[in-house]
Amino acid sequence: MSEHRIKKIVIVGGGTAGWMAAAAMSKLLHDDSITIELIESEQIGTVGVGEATIPHILYFNRLLGINENDFVKFTNGTFKLGIEFVDWGQTGESYIHPFGPYGMDMEGIHFHHMWLRQQKMGQAKPIDEFNLQILAAQANKFQRAQVELQGSPLSTIAYAFQFDAMLYARHLRGIAEANGVVRTEGKITRVNQHPENGHIASVDTDNGHHIEGDLFIDCSGFKGLLIEQTLNSGYEDWSHYLPCDRAIAVASNKLDELTPFTRATAKSAGWQWRIPLQSRTGNGHVYCSKFMDDDTALQSLYADLNSEPISEPNYLRFKAGIRKKPWNKNVVSLGLASGFLEPLESTSIHLIQTAIARLMTNFPDKLFNQHDIDYYNERTRLEYEQVRDFLILHYKATRRNDSPFWHYCRTMDIPDSLHKRIEIYKQNARLYRHDNELFNHVSWFAVMHGQGIHPERYHPIADMLPDDELHRRMEEIHTVTGKCLQVMPGHEDFIAQHCKASSSG
Repeated sequence: MSEHRIKKIVIVGGGTAGWMAAAAMSKLLHDDSITIELIESEQIGTVGVGEATIPHILYFNRLLGINENDFVKFTNGTFKLGIEFVDWGQTGESYIHPFGPYGMDMEGIHFHHMWLRQQKMGQAKPIDEFNLQILAAQANKFQRAQVELQGSPLSTIAYAFQFDAMLYARHLRGIAEANGVVRTEGKITRVNQHPENGHIASVDTDNGHHIEGDLFIDCSGFKGLLIEQTLNSGYEDWSHYLPCDRAIAVASNKLDELTPFTRATAKSAGWQWRIPLQSRTGNGHVYCSKFMDDDTALQSLYADLNSEPISEPNYLRFKAGIRKKPWNKNVVSLGLASGFLEPLESTSIHLIQTAIARLMTNFPDKLFNQHDIDYYNERTRLEYEQVRDFLILHYKATRRNDSPFWHYCRTMDIPDSLHKRIEIYKQNARLYRHDNELFNHVSWFAVMHGQGIHPERYHPIADMLPDDELHRRMEEIHTVTGKCLQVMPGHEDFIAQHCKASSSG
């Protein structure tokens, strides 16, 4: 069997996707018989659409042995408790999608059912006051979970990061190269295929390198040099559901106060992100070219910056969708080469991370079993569809009718999978998590409730708790949550004590 083992892995493209793959694979494939080579060109820039993440990145960093405080320092990072959505349900409204739970589940059902029962009785306090992460985000406070305090909201704090993705890629490169990964500078000018089966045999670069491989990882961005331009894997267009197809990114000075959350503000033909770092602020305007031209989009972006711009605008074009065959023959695509879902919920880096994990679970030999490849592609598609549906919800669940763009979004057809989920929630507030999907009931509730979808009923088991016991429990949860907020340090105080970047000023 040893003659079938993969001996050479070639990663085409650097950036976040390429160096995440290189760092993880060099860590997990600790086998001297396997060599990993990454090809990238300094002439080709990387796409830095998003600099915010979701909590799963903690597991990836731990896998690589990255110290969290050091990570925040060298990426000029801040902490993230959730995402604030402004003007999505209706102009003038806002809500926070938190990473941590509301209250605590009771009687075997989710907390929001108990809250809905109390609300229909006219005695409920605002739902946000039962979520420590929302309260902390609003108060600019942060601390890590105190897992030893079982039963306390302080034990449930889930968080992610806001950071400079280019600095992160640079650090991952250091880890990968220390583990033996070879970086080759060059721009690929020719891709050579095996005449018998069409697999990629080698690539040639503009500076004379001829690089052979058994397994190729395509991290070449939107163009998909191997997966699409060579293997013609196809692309499924989802722009009907997610019509934004342009973005302009620009950096601005750091905020006066670093917020522990990312902000997404809905605009007339899309939305604008704000990501606070220790050294600067990341900003971008995501919009639909059918409803807004580039010059108008740029003016709108600058008009809503919270600090002075310090970089030239970076124009990006994309099409929401997924590669029909993310893994084709001996090529596995990662990042933008495999598909694109706009960074509304900061899922880009997570989708790279899960793809790497899925590849390692189904790691091939030179025979490239088609059943393994089919399974990988099916699971990849399912994950993308689940995230897609969650993103569509933000556009569909709106009462805005102040522009042609929002009229389109409010009235557009949506996938049956999302339609059924919304209708179930509208009837009895039930939320299901399928196939261990990324976003759980907390996330779905936050967006549905935050954007004005109000259920007619709640879970019938919620009525089994006597009124006085319900009120007593709810009051206790509310009081404890408020006390937990009081003991949390300020976000910037926490950073200053544990992970202040030397370049943050």
